Amino acid sequence: MPTIVVEVMPKAELLDPQGKAVAGALHRLGKSHFTDVRIGKRFELTVDDVNDEVIAEVRELAESVLSNSVIEDVVNIIVPEDVAAGETH
Repeated sequence: MPTIVVEVMPKAELLDPQGKAVAGALHRLGKSHFTDVRIGKRFELTVDDVNDEVIAEVRELAESVLSNSVIEDVVNIIVPEDVAAGETH
């Protein structure tokens, strides 16, 4: 069954305390290549079939249920390419 992925991140203008904590830990571990860390959420929605109606419903749920629009942005909705293109395996 196909899986649609929704990625949500804190709004860029808001402080990300979890990301700051991880960035501090990386610095303490000597990993100086990483200057900033932002932590978000990933939702994997398994569906029976992918079609335009299901994709529209996922977009609606991403904005209204899976994210808090006051502090988060839906940054990506990933639909499997082979399913979205109508290919079958």
